[in-house]
Amino acid sequence: MILTSSFIVLFSLVFLAVWLFARTIDKRLWVNLLIGVVLAPIIYFYVFYPFINIFIDFHHEKHFDSIDWKDKPALRYEMSNEIIEDSIFIGKKKNTVESMLGESEWYGWDDSLKMNSENKWNYNLGFKPGAFNMNQECLELNFKNDEVVEIRQYQLEKNFE
Repeated sequence: MILTSSFIVLFSLVFLAVWLFARTIDKRLWVNLLIGVVLAPIIYFYVFYPFINIFIDFHHEKHFDSIDWKDKPALRYEMSNEIIEDSIFIGKKKNTVESMLGESEWYGWDDSLKMNSENKWNYNLGFKPGAFNMNQECLELNFKNDEVVEIRQYQLEKNFE
């Protein structure tokens, strides 16, 4: 386990809450510390931490890997931040992008043409984990003169029956 500052602060808050609750039961210091030491980890890992994960949009991120992109399409959202922030496809030709990402899953709408354009490639990123996440993440690459000029990520709302 990696001890981060946020973990230490949050765990300390849980320990303090358990210790203050234990003081209402018994006034002896050693009993309060014993209850705090035993119950704080249990409450933190089985109550507090899962509760935080339900409501906070957090997901693991990993470096872009062309093989994983093609083999595990449901986990593409883990690589999307690196693709966008590092602009690894900006300036790349269509054939290079196709060899790394695979064939475009659908073409995006171009208002100037009033139809789907072959210069707007879209890829499904899957769903980010979260209790109330109903939106599918998508990645769009815009081409001009056969080169990527823009990358954007957007969401599509999915209705489950």
